[in-house]
Amino acid sequence: MRIKSIFTTLISLVIFTFFIVFALPIINAFAQDKDQAVALSQSSNIKLDPSKGKEIGFVYDAFLSPYQEPGEEENTPKVAPPSLKSTAPSVPRNQRKSHGHGIVRFTKDLSKAFVDVQVEGVNLKDIVMFHIHCGKPDVLGPIQVDFALTGDIQKNFADGNFSAEVTDEIIEKTANSANDLLGVYTLGCPIESGKPGKVKTIAGMAHYGRRRELYFNLHTKGQTFYGDIRGQLHPVEN
Repeated sequence: MRIKSIFTTLISLVIFTFFIVFALPIINAFAQDKDQAVALSQSSNIKLDPSKGKEIGFVYDAFLSPYQEPGEEENTPKVAPPSLKSTAPSVPRNQRKSHGHGIVRFTKDLSKAFVDVQVEGVNLKDIVMFHIHCGKPDVLGPIQVDFALTGDIQKNFADGNFSAEVTDEIIEKTANSANDLLGVYTLGCPIESGKPGKVKTIAGMAHYGRRRELYFNLHTKGQTFYGDIRGQLHPVEN
């Protein structure tokens, strides 16, 4: 009886081993094939619509204020070129009443970005530059979009509201508008930090947006180097 019991146990082990080594993989492969077939049949029923790429899909907004500027105008580096130095008396950040709200809407196919900004407490006649920069808070980052390339900034801001459409062409023009060594470093955002090549597309700009590394900066005659008001862009959740 004992020998019979041992023999039965050995036969059971052999059958179990055969099942684990040979039968189970075949069963699993069959199950996976079946799951894939079901997934393919389901995916064939998905309705695709390329035209929806022109719809708005990614939205970011920012609240602009003097308090996001990382320095006072009196701290402008002496080596800064005249074009970046104030031509009117500056006002400390904690005394400025200027503020604003801006929004950037990207199409789903990343072919365009629509910008709308409203400002208050700013002398509109004093506006000299308006940009979207790439950079983290407290960083003076390169210019991603120079809105001067979209038209007359002061006229656009005539009623305190600004609207513009940004395309790959505007981003590439911004990057290529450098006419001196300073411009090479301040115009156009790097595709990847520390490596050559600059962003040339809305898709590249949106990539910075997802990293929360885009910000508005409105420059005036009295606050030219650091800017009058600045606003870091954050994704709108809803």
